[in-house]
Amino acid sequence: MLELPYSIEIDFYTSAILQINFKKVVEIMKKTMALVLTCLMSIGLLSGCGTNATKNDSASKETTVATEAPAKEQKTLKIWSFTDEMKTMALAFQEKHPEVKIEYTMIPMTNGEFQTKLKSTLQSGEVPDVLSLEASFVREYVESDYLADVSSLLPLAKDLGTYQFTLDIGTYEGVTKAFSYQATPGAMFYRRSLAKQYFGTDDPVAIQALVSDMTKFEAAAKTVKEKSKGNTYMIASTGDFANLFFANRKSPWVVDDKLVIDPKVDELLDTAKSFRQNGYEAQANQWQEGWFAGMNDSLVDAKGNAKQVFSYLLPTWGLPYTLMPNSIPKEVKAEGATTAKTVGKDTSGDWACISGPVPYQWGGTWIGALKDAKNLDMATEFIKFATLNADTLKNWATGVYTNEYLKKIDPTIGDKLSQGPGDFVSSQKVVEEIMPKFDDAATTKFLAGQNSYKGFAVAAPTISLKLIQASDDAIQRSLNDPLNNYASGKATKDQTIKQFKDAVKTALPDIEVK
Repeated sequence: MLELPYSIEIDFYTSAILQINFKKVVEIMKKTMALVLTCLMSIGLLSGCGTNATKNDSASKETTVATEAPAKEQKTLKIWSFTDEMKTMALAFQEKHPEVKIEYTMIPMTNGEFQTKLKSTLQSGEVPDVLSLEASFVREYVESDYLADVSSLLPLAKDLGTYQFTLDIGTYEGVTKAFSYQATPGAMFYRRSLAKQYFGTDDPVAIQALVSDMTKFEAAAKTVKEKSKGNTYMIASTGDFANLFFANRKSPWVVDDKLVIDPKVDELLDTAKSFRQNGYEAQANQWQEGWFAGMNDSLVDAKGNAKQVFSYLLPTWGLPYTLMPNSIPKEVKAEGATTAKTVGKDTSGDWACISGPVPYQWGGTWIGALKDAKNLDMATEFIKFATLNADTLKNWATGVYTNEYLKKIDPTIGDKLSQGPGDFVSSQKVVEEIMPKFDDAATTKFLAGQNSYKGFAVAAPTISLKLIQASDDAIQRSLNDPLNNYASGKATKDQTIKQFKDAVKTALPDIEVK
């Protein structure tokens, strides 16, 4: 079977035993050739052995090729991820390292499948070489003993001007265990046409001045509601601004193994309740149909009335991966209908990008190597290639890794895998170099000529994530239901805090909760 350089096959076979047998045969043939030739010539049979002689020559030539030019020993690099992004990186790495065979495993994390499978595997000892780690749980592994120390790569990070907050997340007690190829400062995206309607201008500078803190942001939400007569919401979901409050806490969630509830949590509760009770949010859950519908004007209320959403609070990746793909009309087929109908409209070119009420960061992917990896050196090389190589980062950000490009490396990947332009990378040096290339990019056209890369470049150095801890994800998820109940008026604030604390106790029994 012909093996492609990039594969998900688990079992591999060699011909080592066969080659050893051939070597023995060759030695025997060398020692007896003269005697055999003499015997054959003496009985006149040499000319009658042409077919057999040809076969022996063929076998001998094959053995000679294997002996004189043995294939370089192929190493297998096992990579686990929760997204196809890393598969693109793996193929790009494969192009530069054809001697490496990559075994790629993708496990979704929609319901925690990736984390569950990973924890089970780590206990068994049969670990992959490389892991991709999402922002919500990267610290859990950085603070553990599972990841290898890759601090030796820090000089490369310094040369590239890697954004400090991405290094802070990957470092624990002075040891760096993971690097990221992305930097993900947050932003606010708003509809230009609606801004003109309700504020008399769509100019990003003017709109930023109107929403430059949470008090002004809420005042702007009131204006949008009043002038639209309730037909336009400031945001789609209160979940959209939770990250803003979490990112601006003064205290970490856990101090001396005790839960600390920062005053920003109280502010989040009050703001969420105000937005819901006053009708400033569409009450569309993040990542569900209604949330996306606001991006292409296909949102309707329970009575079928058309509604609009003024803004979305999204990070760098939210532009190319979320907002742009969902800003176009959708084909919808009602139950029992024979044909689909088009709903919504194309809102491309009707968006603008500003920094929003407060600086924040959302998401991102880090890459680490398991300290027990069978190919730790190659795993470290992969981290270096994917996160600390200027050419890789340029290619990643500018859309070089198209499906056509990747198919030349592995023709079996299908027609969907690719990396489009627009992702904001982790190197300030690379960002400054490629920023002008986005003046005419698809993302810039989508924003009516506004180069979002320039805005993100201003925001990225201001981000600080020094408070982030391994327990953050579990604690913040514990707040989801209590927050929703409070915003809906189903619980008092005291009840909400109690529900939150009880949820934290259940999720993290080792943390003291008073």
